[in-house]
Amino acid sequence: MSLWLNAGVHAPEAAGRAGRGADVMLKVYAKCVDGRREVADQRILEALVM
Repeated sequence: MSLWLNAGVHAPEAAGRAGRGADVMLKVYAKCVDGRREVADQRILEALVM
């Protein structure tokens, strides 16, 4: 799961494929998602500019 999340798979999609609820999955795996801050910052900036 952490591999999928770090690869950019959206949490609800990853959870569904793993047979878990997204809320439970994020509680367990949120700490495993590393190095995505820059990507998130860029996506937020792009969304604000649109």
